Amino acid sequence: MKTAEAPTVDVFSATSPSRAALELVANKWAMLLMPALRDGPMRNNELLRRVGGISQKMLTQTLRELERNGLVLRTDHHSVPPHVEYALSDVGRPLGEAFVAVGRWAEAHHRDLADARRAFDGQERG
Repeated sequence: MKTAEAPTVDVFSATSPSRAALELVANKWAMLLMPALRDGPMRNNELLRRVGGISQKMLTQTLRELERNGLVLRTDHHSVPPHVEYALSDVGRPLGEAFVAVGRWAEAHHRDLADARRAFDGQERG
């Protein structure tokens, strides 16, 4: 009986299962929510206030997907009124830290990017 070869774990390979991980985290809301959770558990409304521009629907969808993939933990305290908190898992914590670095880079270089766009857009193309 022939066994199937395991897919190569190389993000540059089109068949790599690591591509699904990249697709999950290459989402602007995931890249903002995960660092927001790095200092500890937060409730839904805290996350809505922290991450400007996210809708309740998108927050819920993103948190569910992160939870489904083991990056975020959801704790329901089974109380009235409802008290649910979200926190990074052991797997999600290092990724949250990596996204902090990406966020700092974006804050430090957004002007450089805008300058480059203006210079590029001002060039005549032949």
